Amino acid sequence: MSTTEVATFASGCFWGTEHIFLKHYPIKDDKGILKTSVGYTGGKTEVENPSYGDVCSGATGHAEAVKIEFDPAKVTYAELVEFFYRTHDPTQLNHQGPDRGTQYRSAIFYHSPEQKETAEKVTAEVQEKHIDQRGLKIVTQIVPAGSWYNAEDYHQEYLFKNPFGYQCPTHKLWW
Repeated sequence: MSTTEVATFASGCFWGTEHIFLKHYPIKDDKGILKTSVGYTGGKTEVENPSYGDVCSGATGHAEAVKIEFDPAKVTYAELVEFFYRTHDPTQLNHQGPDRGTQYRSAIFYHSPEQKETAEKVTAEVQEKHIDQRGLKIVTQIVPAGSWYNAEDYHQEYLFKNPFGYQCPTHKLWW
């Protein structure tokens, strides 16, 4: 019997974040990701059930994020954190490519002390192996997961439903 864990990441527009994870860890291929959803998290506690428009205004403090349910016997949390870093530019503060605002920040929302420790360790490794040579620093927030609000239905797996939809140019394999 395997257990299910949850990983929550923000790395710019949530369409591209979800899309690149599912392209490389397709659910049908049984690589460990069991389910994804895009939504909003990390904002003001008094702002509940925000809409896309609310979050895009920047007033809620919420980030566009992806929540990943995964089987740790098939894919480790450390592997998902490393892949998260590999698929965006974690040195950009409060934006990814042309998408600007705190809703597009780079963040890891951890769900346990073990996830926090792993996220910090992987962050240090990625900084040393891939970012130091660029003369930059990772600005990704590593913060406790809080309330989660699913985005509207049309946002879920958006780029699979709309293959020619907007995709942030930073959502690619960087190494």
